[in-house]
Amino acid sequence: MPTTDSVSLGHPVRNVVLVGPRGSGKTTLVEQLLACAGALDRMGSVEEGSTTSDFEEFEIQQKMSVSMSVASATVNGVTINLLDTPGADEFVGEVRAGLRAADAALFVISVTDGVDAATAQLWQECASVELPRAIVVTHLDRRKGDFDDLVAICRRVFDEDIAPIHLPLLADNYAVAGLMDLLTQQIHDYSGQARVIRPSDLEHGPLIQEARNTLIESIIAQSEDESLMDRYLDDGDLGIDQLIGDLELAIARGHFHPVVGSATTPSLFGAQEILDLLCRAFPAPSEHPLPYVTTLDGEPLDVLSGDPNGPLCAEIIKSTSDPYAGRISVVRIFSGSLGHGDSVHVAGHVNADHPSRDAGERIGVLHRINGRSLTPVSSAQAGDIVAVAKLTGAQTADTLSDPTSPMLLEPWLLPEPALAVALMTPSEHGKLGTALTSLVAEDPTLRLELNEQTQEWILRCMGDTHLQLVISRLASRYSLEVQAAPVRVALRETFAAPASGHGRVAKQTGGHGQFASCEITVDPLPPGSGYEFVDAVVGGSIPHAYIPSVDRGLRRALAAGLAAGYPVVDVRVTLTGGKAHDVDSSDLAFQMAAELALRDAAQTVGITLLEPVDTVTILTANEFVGALTNDVLGRRGRVTGTMPEAGGHTTLTALIPQTELGRYAIELRALTHGTATFTRVFCEFASVPPTIAQRIQSQQRT
Repeated sequence: MPTTDSVSLGHPVRNVVLVGPRGSGKTTLVEQLLACAGALDRMGSVEEGSTTSDFEEFEIQQKMSVSMSVASATVNGVTINLLDTPGADEFVGEVRAGLRAADAALFVISVTDGVDAATAQLWQECASVELPRAIVVTHLDRRKGDFDDLVAICRRVFDEDIAPIHLPLLADNYAVAGLMDLLTQQIHDYSGQARVIRPSDLEHGPLIQEARNTLIESIIAQSEDESLMDRYLDDGDLGIDQLIGDLELAIARGHFHPVVGSATTPSLFGAQEILDLLCRAFPAPSEHPLPYVTTLDGEPLDVLSGDPNGPLCAEIIKSTSDPYAGRISVVRIFSGSLGHGDSVHVAGHVNADHPSRDAGERIGVLHRINGRSLTPVSSAQAGDIVAVAKLTGAQTADTLSDPTSPMLLEPWLLPEPALAVALMTPSEHGKLGTALTSLVAEDPTLRLELNEQTQEWILRCMGDTHLQLVISRLASRYSLEVQAAPVRVALRETFAAPASGHGRVAKQTGGHGQFASCEITVDPLPPGSGYEFVDAVVGGSIPHAYIPSVDRGLRRALAAGLAAGYPVVDVRVTLTGGKAHDVDSSDLAFQMAAELALRDAAQTVGITLLEPVDTVTILTANEFVGALTNDVLGRRGRVTGTMPEAGGHTTLTALIPQTELGRYAIELRALTHGTATFTRVFCEFASVPPTIAQRIQSQQRT
């Protein structure tokens, strides 16, 4: 609950995002760091309800985090904002938000599990922007893993500029008892109730010296002092202050990446060492390059400086909504300052799901965030991360700026959601649309559209777990029970060849009857031509007043389909003749006769089913190109090209029917161990193979 005191946030600040595979121990590590800093009274867990994050029922049931959480602690006058991100790759949007808001990253890797492909790919993305990184090896108290082996793997997979700054100290029973500091050559002993720093034992000397030499050589390689290597070779050692200063500078610039250790037991093992690293070696917000910024019209602006006295530029990195509590927005301030009651301009990148936002808002109460705890603050400045209530017109990834000089930050790098499902509810269809729109505003990896033909809400998400999270939130927040079904692909029908048909209606039931006769020809047209109607009646065999009736009947029949219930496209229908009766002919009779004539023509030559085909572009590691090529062929697709890319990757393009892409996001993730990404755009309609067309038509009849 918010406290009654209201203060102003100030610097120095460290914004650090924790990334790594599911189960690597990120949330536990955050709790250890907070407890060590005195910001947390007890340790928790996802299963029992963490003390650092307000876990949803879905997260507790699945025993996993699905959203980014923010927790803060103050260490030696430095405010450390820890952004804990999910490990499951379906929630990559939360990871991107954390990377956007942070100035450095901790890669959290379990000693028992090693490095997965998705984490390796994320490391390379961070390297491309020179984001400072360190590695925390967790679960050192588990005997199955080996610290040295994992460090060697990280050097091979991540970067050669990786080295531990501590080594784990094992007790006689192989339990982890402390850390050996390679720079000071001291032991951080965790075998008692509290950490004790003492001189190293004689038996540890050779092990420390070997690892220390490797670390010093790495520091020298990154130092700006070109005489350092000569001094090291002459003297055999360097001053501790010199080494620590150069090490911290190399880490802050993203040129060197230290490895530190953590364990669940002993309690808080390694937490103080990690906090010291964050405070001393990770950059302040003003030292880290800030995002590219433009005017609302896309004109580039001067690079942001991170000046608290500069123009306001902030971004909503996370938002949540509740029918009762309203909307809470987590905001990272990149430039300027923000205070209670300030007027701000809200702008966002426009797409089909996020309409234009070009409006003003007024800032309510600001809060410092520590998991569930919110502490009111009077103001915040560049580098701070705060929560703002009731920004009703703002969405995740929106930019907040000064109304007198509005600006827009470059968008995050996000993969397109590719798992599409139709969501249905037994009642309250309008309420479902409102609720889904609210969830889409929170999560930039969701897409929403309304199928005009079926009146179904089509949701695109990142995968099955992402979908189940949406369904869970609809139930818990909005009391909506929702079912998901596969999206019906929009097939089409067309004529296989030119044809002619005759339709006749003659009914006499007493009084005025119904009479009409139509003769037509049907010609296939090139793809994309649509429908054309030609009146070629001569001699007045059909009165002019009934010609539009024939056209309406044809349009209605074409829209309903002639074989499998899908619209008929790309045909020219020519009305060549017919008959009328002075009394019994009517608009309805000629509509019915036109439909009968069209069906008669279809029976003569048959109907061809058409399916939409997408151009699919896949970025994958070279090792998976062969498997993906075979997978494309198995989906009735055709590879149209491959292009080598940097970093051992290949871009593969293919044409694949949409009916084969329903669960492609999930299946591609499994096939490439979560490393490949893809986009898809509509290309053309193509004929459905006869065997598949027969199955579709038989299903339609049943």
